[in-house]
Amino acid sequence: MIRSFLKILTFLCLVQSVSPADAASLYLGIDVLEARGFDVLEGKRIGLLTHPAGVNSKGIWTRDILARAENVNLVKLFGPEHGLYGTEKANDPIKDKKDPATGLPVYSLYGQYRTPTPAMLQGLDAMVIDLQDIGTRSYTYISSMRLTMQACFENGVEVIILDRPNPLGGLKVDGPILDPELRSYVGAFPVPYLHGLTIGELAMMAKDQVGWLEIPRDNRVKGKLTIVPMRGWKRSMTWGETRLRWIPTSPLISSPAAVLGYAMTGLGTELNGFQHGYGTPHPFRLLRHKGIYADDLMRHLATIPHMGLRFEKRTVSNQQGKPYEGVYTHLDDWNAIMPVEFSFHMMILACRIEGGNPYADASENAIGLFKKHMGDPAWWKEISTRGADARLDRFLRHWRKENQAFVQKSRKYWLYPP
Repeated sequence: MIRSFLKILTFLCLVQSVSPADAASLYLGIDVLEARGFDVLEGKRIGLLTHPAGVNSKGIWTRDILARAENVNLVKLFGPEHGLYGTEKANDPIKDKKDPATGLPVYSLYGQYRTPTPAMLQGLDAMVIDLQDIGTRSYTYISSMRLTMQACFENGVEVIILDRPNPLGGLKVDGPILDPELRSYVGAFPVPYLHGLTIGELAMMAKDQVGWLEIPRDNRVKGKLTIVPMRGWKRSMTWGETRLRWIPTSPLISSPAAVLGYAMTGLGTELNGFQHGYGTPHPFRLLRHKGIYADDLMRHLATIPHMGLRFEKRTVSNQQGKPYEGVYTHLDDWNAIMPVEFSFHMMILACRIEGGNPYADASENAIGLFKKHMGDPAWWKEISTRGADARLDRFLRHWRKENQAFVQKSRKYWLYPP
């Protein structure tokens, strides 16, 4: 562990030699790697796990940067959910293929296999991971990272993470911590729903914490992990402050607004009559509820404690070109909002609007998947049995206390200042 931290400290010192044209510039991990002449890749046979949002600060795809570098031997490509090219729908299995631009094999980690097999890793010295995460536990790119780390450590392949911003910043931590018994592909680590870490920091914590990687201790300890950190990013920065262009990380996460919406309404629109704007320009931000008009929904939403939010009736066109009326959730004050808590208030509100308990009638499959996303079986028992009378306040107090302890625990893995 000490050796890993010394390696990271060395990188932090090295990137100071990068001379920015603008003092406010932000250098992503791939920018820093390129500025250093790809020194950690030199002499190694490289695999790359990435997607279209894995670009440098100028918008150039990491695949192209590594493929063109004279001293980089890129030999294999790997794609997560939605594929290397980001064109596949959620939950759709993806097949292996050949990349037409480079002629390299592309191994799918969201098809027959989600963990790289020894055959896939054969001939590799290092696996570079450049994935843009969104800071929310149930988003699957950190799961792909976890399974790839495990396989690489077991097969003697170094893991090199090119770090990227957490688009929701590194200071806001919110929502329940995942119960380890609910670990799944939509729940990789026992962290809060909003964890406040970059993908590189999360990888460091996963390697260090007992039980976070499902491999023998010796493989975990001996596994070689190198983080190429950013330069110029601070924990207080949300995506808009980075001045970087957002590239959709998946079909529904098409903008930074959708990133916040996923954290804020994703859980609250499941297993009830709420709709989150699927098929409109505002996924996860434009709310509707079956059977009531937008004006009535606004009045209902106004009963929720919603510090930092403002609601506005809005009509847009959906994918079929038809009018779609809903309630848009405006963000007025990022410092005031607790986005994940809003989802749990929505769950109770759904019971009040519907005059019953939609969660009591959910199918076993739907319940199982929701619990894996949400992470706290005690809350599911509470809402599914008590409905509108669920005692949310006591859960919020418990989660906030747990999250304070998590921040203190995770602070030693921070690579960036507040």
